[in-house]
Amino acid sequence: MKKTLLLTALAAALSIGLAHAGEKLVVGATPVPHAEILELIKPELAKEDVDLEIKVFNDYVQPNLQVFQKKLDANYFQTKPYLDGFNKGKKADLVTVVGVHVEPFGGYSSKYKSLADLPDGATVAIPNEGSNAGRALLLLEKAGLITLNDPTDALATVKDVKTNPKNLKFKELESAMLARAYNQVDLDMINTNYALEAKLNPKKDALILEGADSPYVNFLVARPDNAHSDAIQKLAKALTSPEVKAFIAKKYDGAVLPAF
Repeated sequence: MKKTLLLTALAAALSIGLAHAGEKLVVGATPVPHAEILELIKPELAKEDVDLEIKVFNDYVQPNLQVFQKKLDANYFQTKPYLDGFNKGKKADLVTVVGVHVEPFGGYSSKYKSLADLPDGATVAIPNEGSNAGRALLLLEKAGLITLNDPTDALATVKDVKTNPKNLKFKELESAMLARAYNQVDLDMINTNYALEAKLNPKKDALILEGADSPYVNFLVARPDNAHSDAIQKLAKALTSPEVKAFIAKKYDGAVLPAF
């Protein structure tokens, strides 16, 4: 009798423990600001029985591949144009869940104080990935340094440059490598997350910077089969909370802007 009661009690305890363990959610993110924002909301999600595990990546390819391969539940690091390019190139079907923030893209130089100082034949480093390359070129066109065949093409490449008065030489690098090239090129077109990691202040250090009206919102991304799950929706709600908005404003001082 005592043994039966003991087993019953143990089973009940195990059941309660499992009930409070919650659902595990594995999310890929780049370090700044994405992983930092996820760390902020981790305790709040735990209260809602969501056990958030954050996997940090320093590239833009693996987080998408691993969501598509179901090694991750979701990721948080990219814009819609970049996701569209990935889906097209990899024949994938990842979907956006919610827009969280904008990171104004910028051009930086360790050698010159203004774009006007750039010499003829200056070397400009730009991302080599579809939408990021296009984003850099569109910003250079906005600054009057080049013109493009189609100034609305978010996937423009260096082959689409129509006029180049300063004879700029383009050096195409993986986004994660751009900050390392900062002292090696004349103008470095860097995604804000990598600029922040390199201790560059977009508001103070960028010679050219997208405005708050940038259409390049960073999204939480998942698969069609889990995007509407309870855990993903709780994550989406937490990412667009007043607490996150206040954290972004205080932590990044305009280098990152809430999109909600």
